[in-house]
Amino acid sequence: MTEPHRRGVLARWAEVLPLTPQTPRITLGEGETPLVRSVAIERELGLDELWFKLESSNPTGSFKDRGMVVAVAKAIERGSKAVLCASTGNTSASAAAYAAHCGIEASILVPEGRVAAGKLAQAVAFGARIVEVEGSFDDALRLALEVVETQPIALVNSVNPDRIEGQKTAAYEICETLTDAPDALAIPVGNAGNITAYWKGFVECAALDYASLHPRMLGFQAAGAAPIVQGAPVENPQTVATAIRIGKPASWKTAEQARDESGGLIEAVTDEEILDAYRLLASKEGLFVEPASAASVAGLRKLNRAGALQGGRIVAVLTGSGLKDPETAKEHNAIDVVRAPATLEGVQRALGV
Repeated sequence: MTEPHRRGVLARWAEVLPLTPQTPRITLGEGETPLVRSVAIERELGLDELWFKLESSNPTGSFKDRGMVVAVAKAIERGSKAVLCASTGNTSASAAAYAAHCGIEASILVPEGRVAAGKLAQAVAFGARIVEVEGSFDDALRLALEVVETQPIALVNSVNPDRIEGQKTAAYEICETLTDAPDALAIPVGNAGNITAYWKGFVECAALDYASLHPRMLGFQAAGAAPIVQGAPVENPQTVATAIRIGKPASWKTAEQARDESGGLIEAVTDEEILDAYRLLASKEGLFVEPASAASVAGLRKLNRAGALQGGRIVAVLTGSGLKDPETAKEHNAIDVVRAPATLEGVQRALGV
């Protein structure tokens, strides 16, 4: 018996999205991503349950597809023939993919030299127009906002509320799979749209009786790019986790609202802690994620070491695939390769058998 096809966010969650009969029902098969139980880190942390939401299973390899499908569909509904975004990588890949699927133009503003090769390669393959801005992501977003004020182009960054609407569907999926909301959700925080979206989704789930509780939102920024933690913008953010290398989050206020209303927190983790979690997820869980994704697990481990991690059932969001950033994998992992002649004896000797 074959499994049902992935219906896509617009079809699966139409009743909780701002759709009209005129909204085109586009999809690349986004959403309905796996929720996988931890086999090792759960024991390390002493949790009753630890689950990983694998947003890397979306079509372009990150959570951005959930919101992008709604943003692009609504842009087309309003008559737009082109979309624009600023991006550290994942947004550009997603915007370019959905634009290509719908036959419209995509233009991308990226900070010069600060986008992982795997992400930029996707945008190039999808045919987007790419502009490298001599500055940070925050400069790129500021310029994108200025462009759309004078041009008939739809901005599809998470400042667009349609993006948040699409991304909130991951919270619905978690409640559906677990038959309730978790006690806490751990999530990386960069531009802060995702923590905003998950909290919106969980609040709606409780109101609709899909869940009996509101989870604590546990957000984690990279220490070198932690404006919410520090309480002030970071002029030159630095971190190995390029997807959250953002110094002035667009959804700053709503992220703080999610933190405060849920009784949660937003804290910082170092690059060393992120890379330790990155390697642990791969070697002990079989999950290859981009460094920013590992911030959620790095944060849980940091809380545990401090004796501040509450028990129960926790979901950690793994936001993007490790294939997005192959350079980090090569640079921060020991490569164990043994050469052998093309003979059975040579291979057996190399294998130690």
